[in-house]
Amino acid sequence: MPTIMVHHNVKDTKHWLASPMRKQIFEPIGVTNIRTFTDPQPSNRVGLVMDVADMDKLMAFMQTKAAADAMAHDGVLPESLVFLVQS
Repeated sequence: MPTIMVHHNVKDTKHWLASPMRKQIFEPIGVTNIRTFTDPQPSNRVGLVMDVADMDKLMAFMQTKAAADAMAHDGVLPESLVFLVQS
């Protein structure tokens, strides 16, 4: 199971951290061990490290309206998303 890192910008870091949305949308598609990170400098940069059972399934999900709605809810700026896969 690969571990991936995702980083992106958000509108409001506190709101993003408090949101239960990540767990609600990712766990049903086999994403586990989700850990959140924030930039120690005052900024809106955040990140996730998570274990992904099926990368194709995750990437397909990221193209759905449900993913777009979840990102909007959490204040994620989709154009800033970067996915990195553990090598």
